[in-house]
Amino acid sequence: MNLHAQEETTQTTDSLVVKQKYGLRVGVDASKIVRTFLESDYSAFELNADYRLTNKLYVAGDVGTEERTTSTDYLNSTAKGSYLKVGFDYNMYTNWVGMENMVYSGLRFGLSNFDQTLNSYTIYDTNSPTWGQTEVLEGETFTGLSAAWLELIFGFKAEVLNNLFMGLNVQIKGRLSETQPDNFENIYIPGFGRTFDSGNFGVGFGYNISYLVPLFKKVKK
Repeated sequence: MNLHAQEETTQTTDSLVVKQKYGLRVGVDASKIVRTFLESDYSAFELNADYRLTNKLYVAGDVGTEERTTSTDYLNSTAKGSYLKVGFDYNMYTNWVGMENMVYSGLRFGLSNFDQTLNSYTIYDTNSPTWGQTEVLEGETFTGLSAAWLELIFGFKAEVLNNLFMGLNVQIKGRLSETQPDNFENIYIPGFGRTFDSGNFGVGFGYNISYLVPLFKKVKK
């Protein structure tokens, strides 16, 4: 009788178990703070936050106040108000073990409530023999204005110290609606930016410093 030896082979798959941080990350837009100190016609402050939902997806938002005086050859006006942006970010970057960095794209829906003050404007005096320009001081304020827009955002966040992040982002904005004062246009919308040279579209940027408050960890293989 022939005996056949049978060899049993057991395959073992090794997996690396990683615990990822989930929590609330809160920060400020440092670029707006710097501009407030450097530019006499600008003042703003913005808080931003995100909360991790899954491995790649974050719910995100921004809230802030902004005041900007715009001066052209024929017009000087001041916009002042607050804004709120809510949406999500998607992390396109695959981190090494132990890293929490982000290279992300996202979408925001923005709302702004603001006032516009017409400080002065220039008219042509048709009664002048030389058709000269005459400056008119107005000082009229239009209150209760609002605007809404959609915003695409692209940026990165890098962990420079434990739970401390720094990042840059660029925003591409498309205006959906706005209320305008009588016989006057909105020159600047807080949270959106200037409107007189870009139609319904705008571009913005931010430099963020934020801190992650870890609430729990999830295991990822």
